[in-house]
Amino acid sequence: MTEDTPFSAINRKLDTLIDLIARAVPPLPDAPDFDASDAFVWVPNPGTLQPVAKVNRVDITLLCAVSRVRDLLLENTRRFAKGLPANNALLWGARGMGKSSLIKAAHAAVNRELDQQTLKLIEIHREDIESLPALMGMLKNNSNRFIVFCDDLSFDHDDTSYKSLKAVLEGGIEGRPENVIFFATSNRRHLLPRDMMENESSTAINPSEAVEEKVSLSDRFGLWLGFHKCSQDDYLEMVRGYVDHFQLKVDDEQLRREALEWSTTRGSRSGRVAFQYIQDLAGRLETPLS
Repeated sequence: MTEDTPFSAINRKLDTLIDLIARAVPPLPDAPDFDASDAFVWVPNPGTLQPVAKVNRVDITLLCAVSRVRDLLLENTRRFAKGLPANNALLWGARGMGKSSLIKAAHAAVNRELDQQTLKLIEIHREDIESLPALMGMLKNNSNRFIVFCDDLSFDHDDTSYKSLKAVLEGGIEGRPENVIFFATSNRRHLLPRDMMENESSTAINPSEAVEEKVSLSDRFGLWLGFHKCSQDDYLEMVRGYVDHFQLKVDDEQLRREALEWSTTRGSRSGRVAFQYIQDLAGRLETPLS
């Protein structure tokens, strides 16, 4: 048996320390395979991009009654895909009017139009916004171009993560990578509740400065696209657009009567309500929506 020397004891302790560190620190995630899909979901822990086999989206031609904002976002996305200057986009306004659907549809339309799959869509969840710098760092040296998309983005009282979002979008020392653009949807134009802004205004030493800091977040989005409640005619246009697309066999008078009754029972008219009615109609007609 060999004699235990001070050096061997130190080596054993070092080996133990290395083993403990290896257990505590997870291995670096594999580099994402961007050829696996044209859409991904960001998983901040352990910092990976999960490919989406089939994106839940509709064809852009089905987004009726929002033609103006549709064309603006489509042109902005087209420029970005071509490597031209483009703006971060905030889609805000009435619920159910197709804000997130438009982002996903514009992404698909531009890829199809340019006959390429180098424009990637990456969804980041609202609760993971603080990990946005890590995601940007992963994307910035890649040859693809990326739309980072956050649905239903908003910030409540005592939530300071909006400050890191401000820095990443435009204000940080590095700024936004040239191959990344940020699209977000929200029911709020300034991403913060009105009472929060009013409270800041009433309690701050300098009210205008307090409100200005909050409003400056939405200023980081160069393109503001407002979605408003639709009229009855707009709603019926949406319904008929779905009927034509899915080739549903239904009498026009019956369609109008049922669609209006459907919206009345739900207390609103929107693209979401229109599609819910279409799903019910297609089920009764035993016609798959595909």
